[in-house]
Formats: sequence, C-alpha cells, structure tokens
Amino acid sequence: MTRTTPQPFSEAEVDVTGPSATRIAAMLPEQLLQGGETIVLLLKPSPWFILLESAGSVLLILLATATAVLADRSSLIELSSRDALLLGIVVTTIRLGWQLFEWLSRVYVLTDMRVIRIKGVLRVSVFETPLKNVQHTRALFTLRERLFGLGTISFATSGTAYDEASWHMISRPLQVNQLVLQTLSRYR
Repeated sequence: MTRTTPQPFSEAEVDVTGPSATRIAAMLPEQLLQGGETIVLLLKPSPWFILLESAGSVLLILLATATAVLADRSSLIELSSRDALLLGIVVTTIRLGWQLFEWLSRVYVLTDMRVIRIKGVLRVSVFETPLKNVQHTRALFTLRERLFGLGTISFATSGTAYDEASWHMISRPLQVNQLVLQTLSRYR
C-alpha cells in the first residue's frame, strides 16, 4: 500500500477574487484586515455542516413526531396525527434554518499575518492570532466527517495546553492543513 501526500491547492483553487470569494469577503468586517494584509485562504464549512450538526436533534424530532402519530392511533394523546406531523415538520424546519444561519456566520481566514475564525449568529465570536503564535495545527476526522470527506483543523497557540480554535467540517482538510503549514513556514 503506497501513501500519497496531499497536494496543496493550486493558485486557481486559492484564488480569492472569484464571485463566491467576493460574497464571503463581504461578510468580513471591514476593520478585521490590517493594511497590507493578504488573504491566503478564505473558507466556509462544507454545506454538509448544516445537516450533520443538526442530525441528532432532527432525529429526536422525527422520533417524537413518529411517537405522537402512533400515540394518536391509540388515543393516548389529544394531538391528531396530522397536527403531530405538521408540528414535526415546523420544528425540523426551524432547527435546520437555525443551522443554516450558523453555517452562514462561519468564515475561516488565513492571511500572510494571521489565522482568523468568525462564528456565531446572536453572539459573534472572532478568534485571531498572529502566525508567529501558532505552535501547531491538528487535523481531526470524526466518523461522520470521514463519511463525507470532511475534517476539522484545530490551532494551538503559544502559552496554552489546548487547541484554542478550529475550522470545523471543511472540505479537503488534508490539503487545507498542508496549505496552512506552508503559510506558517513561509510567513513566520
């Protein structure tokens, strides 16, 4: 069995001037980037983030809906099957909608000076650290991420014994991690 090393992104794949990059860049607060700072990589989580992060609660909602529909047949509750089904659909839609907002709020940025992570709908959290403070990165792959070709890149900074920030459920995590490592060695 031969091992292949992931190839870093080509210039075209890292290009931050395309229409989707323009939309993502528009979500960055104007004062976030410093003068002369160059964006090396601009990412969002995979769209699978929406379904995978909400899967547990959606499963519970579906289970509760099925239980209510079955209970209606035995006359244990006063909620009709139709009402239970409608309620289940509404609650599932709300849950998936919230997760969509979570996905929209997440932006991951690697510049020639810093690592940045923005997340949060009601309470926005911005993590940023200079490249010189990044001690190491770690690529993590949960079972559900591996099933969809996703992964998480986490960052540990100097002075801490734990990973301070991470880029969750990104596509091509090994290539992204390779690019992060190349950027760290090039600009530190």
